[in-house]
Amino acid sequence: MAYKRLGEILTDAGVISEEQLGKALALGREQKKRLGEVLIDNKIITERQLIDVLKLQLGVDFIDLTKVDIPVQMAQLLPKNIARKHEVVPVRVAGDTIYVAMSDPLNFMAIEEVKSATKKRVIPMIATKSATNRAIHVLYGHENVSRAIDEMQKSMIVDTALPISDYVESGEIDEQAAPGIRLVNSIIERGAQENASDIHMEPRENGFVIRMRIDGVLHELFTVPQNLQSSVISRIKIMGEMDIAERRIPQDGRSHIRVKGREIDLRISTLPTKYGEKVVIRFLEKSASLLTSDGIGLTGKLLDSYNQLIANVNGVILIAGPTGSGKSTTMYTMVSDLNREEVNLVTLEDPIEYDIDGVNQVQINEKVGMTFASGLRAILRQDPDIIAVGEIRDGETAEIAMRAAITGHLVLSTIHTNSAIATLDRLLDIGVEPYLIAGALKGVVAQRLLRKICPNCKESYTPGEDELVSMGLDPAKSKDVMFYRGKGCPDCLNSGYRGRTAAFEMLVLNSEIKQKIRENAPHHELEEAVYRSPNFETMSQNCLRLVLEGTTTASEARRTLYTTDL
Repeated sequence: MAYKRLGEILTDAGVISEEQLGKALALGREQKKRLGEVLIDNKIITERQLIDVLKLQLGVDFIDLTKVDIPVQMAQLLPKNIARKHEVVPVRVAGDTIYVAMSDPLNFMAIEEVKSATKKRVIPMIATKSATNRAIHVLYGHENVSRAIDEMQKSMIVDTALPISDYVESGEIDEQAAPGIRLVNSIIERGAQENASDIHMEPRENGFVIRMRIDGVLHELFTVPQNLQSSVISRIKIMGEMDIAERRIPQDGRSHIRVKGREIDLRISTLPTKYGEKVVIRFLEKSASLLTSDGIGLTGKLLDSYNQLIANVNGVILIAGPTGSGKSTTMYTMVSDLNREEVNLVTLEDPIEYDIDGVNQVQINEKVGMTFASGLRAILRQDPDIIAVGEIRDGETAEIAMRAAITGHLVLSTIHTNSAIATLDRLLDIGVEPYLIAGALKGVVAQRLLRKICPNCKESYTPGEDELVSMGLDPAKSKDVMFYRGKGCPDCLNSGYRGRTAAFEMLVLNSEIKQKIRENAPHHELEEAVYRSPNFETMSQNCLRLVLEGTTTASEARRTLYTTDL
């Protein structure tokens, strides 16, 4: 490959001007970044443009790493520190030649170092930066898992009672730890890298299957041999301070890890099944830095209603939705927005998911009688201005919250219902008096989580009549309507989706709705009053807007709506 600088290649191809090149080079020197990274970070060119130009000008092949199974043995050819340092991943070997994927095939220092380490001729291939980094993590993660499994198989003696091996700041696995510890650590680190919300370890007839929930969907990643199942479970139980000898009843535990600077709490649950104990590990991120109204997807009328609700100095605000719908994140966002020096803000949580400076956060402990109801009574003696209750589970907690609001406190809480109207029905069903609901409740925020279209492979298309009808549109009046979808690319693992956002149904109670509640009016009258409320948008209307804006797909919106009773 002839030596030619990237800036020269891009200017010769007419992708950037000399002026843009000069500014980018100056920024690169200032930020100590390579030119390609500066150009992409500052949106002067896209990563796809860079790849297309390099393919054409250098004759370098593009490789979609999501469609390639890299043999785990490749990790033994190129040391992990070199792969991570230069963002290169070995893909295959042919004789004395090694093919490596990299986002910058002009990084000649990287090529020379790979050549020196492998003693082979290096053929670079171009890949996206995110796909390369993920492939590195998966390859060397699998290698860690495979090596730990091999060592466990050889010895079949695992000292699971060793002290918990904490993660260091770099996120590296402790190579000196026992194989069982390294295997469990590798699995957990993989979950953190994939931004999984849960890790499922499922005993089956032919093995111990590891699945991870990523963007709300479970993906099967690998299988641990069945004869190692009990050792892995025992190690996890020790991390969660559970009884390793008890296998007949469900157990719950907690642990804490640090991966690449991220503080993560683990909630661990075991459940006896036909082939042994199933383990689920839930990840709870401790950082609250992304808890903003924009971060949870509030814009336009929804943001206006949100700001109207949190402007109240007293009353109850409820966040409704099923498990895993993002209720806690929305409540923490409200807490962050309301957290000021002049107010006493106290939370009652199970568990404490985010650490927020300046907020008095209280942990529920039902074993010693510290329940939501008893905790709420205690908090009311602490001169609070704002109280956030993790969840309303019964009529007693709901009634205490309502009475606290009437006496001048602002109370935030979550509740397991499907919609704003269903929340009003639930409060009545659990025995809260209508006059209390009408006097205290300020609003309800119902929500669901939807997968977002991957921005890298997003495309528009003309929907068919059936698809328009399924979204509540009239085909005769919607001939020019465009929907969007993801084609699938390395950045999104060919799923077409990357990340999630929330769909909301936000109800601010007005005098008409409160009067209907006081009168204990029939359900249909209450429903009509809600629909007449200014700025009220149903979940289905909000989902349609997200589809038309190109945030999500029609199929994802339908999947979400079919789980509701709207």
